[in-house]
Amino acid sequence: MFLFGLQDCDENCRIMFYDEGFLHKNNSFDLNRFRTVAALESKQWYMEYKIHKNRPGLLGDIASLLGMLEVNIMTINGVEDRTRGMLLQTDDDEKIELLGKMLQKVDNITVNKLRTPTIVDILAVRHGRYIERDSDDRKTFRFTRDELGILVDFLGEVFKRDGNQVIGLRGMPRVGKTESIIAGSVCSNKRWTFVSSTLLRQTVRSQLSEDEMQPNTIFIIDGIVSTIRSNEKHYGLLQEIMAMPSTKVIEHPDIFVKESQYDYSHFDIIVELRNTPDEEISYEKFTTHYTDDF
Repeated sequence: MFLFGLQDCDENCRIMFYDEGFLHKNNSFDLNRFRTVAALESKQWYMEYKIHKNRPGLLGDIASLLGMLEVNIMTINGVEDRTRGMLLQTDDDEKIELLGKMLQKVDNITVNKLRTPTIVDILAVRHGRYIERDSDDRKTFRFTRDELGILVDFLGEVFKRDGNQVIGLRGMPRVGKTESIIAGSVCSNKRWTFVSSTLLRQTVRSQLSEDEMQPNTIFIIDGIVSTIRSNEKHYGLLQEIMAMPSTKVIEHPDIFVKESQYDYSHFDIIVELRNTPDEEISYEKFTTHYTDDF
């Protein structure tokens, strides 16, 4: 049997093979009888385990087991107290299933998670701790101002996703909301544009250029300005943007929901940013100036 490895223009590997019996008498190839097999693609997994007894050589034993299974360790870090997280990579899902069963027999650790990694998992390994989430509303994530680096990293990973997604961002004035959105857009290598904003003296756009109206654009919307200060043309533009298969980030989502036709079901993620963990986000303290004339 002859074996050939080919690579398409999209960089996906293809393996083509044939038997000697497939040759014609004149030694020419019968291309119709070639069979094409797509090479298996590597897939990432997140594994997290709790350490009961941190004996010398424990990590080495686990790494050796992964090595014998030919499962690659992409990233490893401690995650909170006596917990370790790993990003793994393999092209064989059965190896991950076997790994989980084998580690159940290890007395020194307990595997808490073994799954396809979420954004929260990736950031936990990267930063060494989990992002705080609301216990009742799991789509709400909380940050403080001294965690702006993690917030930007989080937004950057979220913005990399394609398709229609709406993100709400709560927070008091001058806490870093808009700056975090812009920095997250840069991290995701996507263009950003203001639909409405107070950063540039209560900007209310009634139209955008053709270059801006692209699915790859991050649309930044001030929920108070777009509802309290908006006009008919702006609201028409807002409805068009909300229907686009793109990412929309809405500051002050509670006012946006209260003053528009949209509700919380339209939001995929809600982010809360505070100066301190116990700071109250109260809109009554800063909404009055939005209604004043320029």
